[in-house]
Amino acid sequence: MTTTTTHEDDTTATPYAPEHTPRLRWAEHSPEVYKAMVRLDAAARRGVDPKLLELVKIRASQLNHCAFCLDMHTKDALAAGESVERIVQLGAWEESRHFYTERELAAIELTEAVTVLTDGFVPDEVYATAAAHFEEAELAQLIAAITVINAWNRFAVSTRMVPGHYRAGDHK
Repeated sequence: MTTTTTHEDDTTATPYAPEHTPRLRWAEHSPEVYKAMVRLDAAARRGVDPKLLELVKIRASQLNHCAFCLDMHTKDALAAGESVERIVQLGAWEESRHFYTERELAAIELTEAVTVLTDGFVPDEVYATAAAHFEEAELAQLIAAITVINAWNRFAVSTRMVPGHYRAGDHK
C-alpha cells in the first residue's frame, strides 16, 4: 500500500511509505520522568556551544539509529546556522575531518566513545584529546550533554517516536 504524504520541505504530494505509529507515548504515561529529562537536558546544555551541541546530538543519534532525534537535531542545527554540508559529512567524519575544527573533532570522537561503549570504557587517548580542547567544567558539561542525548535516543527508539513533524526550536 502506498500513501501520499507531503513532507514540510516538499511542495508536491509524493508517494512515500506509510508512517509508522509510536508504540507508546511514554511522556504522557511517565510525565515526571519526561519533566526530569527536560530539566536534565537544560542543565547539560549550559555552557556548550549550540552548534557543537547539535553536532554531538546528531552524531549520537546516528550511532543509535534514532530517526526522531536525527529529524529534530538536524533541523535545530540548521536553525543555529550549521551548514548542510557539515551535517551530511558528520556520518563519515573520520574521512571528512577537514570540515571540522580540532575541538569539534575531539567532541565528536568523545561522543562516539561514550555512545558506543564497545570496550566497556572510554579510551584514555580519546578522553585526553577531549581534555586538551575543553576546560574541565566544559568537559563535564559536554559529557553530560552526550549522556543526555543517549538517554533521549533510547526513549525515542524503544517507543518508536515518529520523525518528520518536528519544527526547529519546538522543544527548547
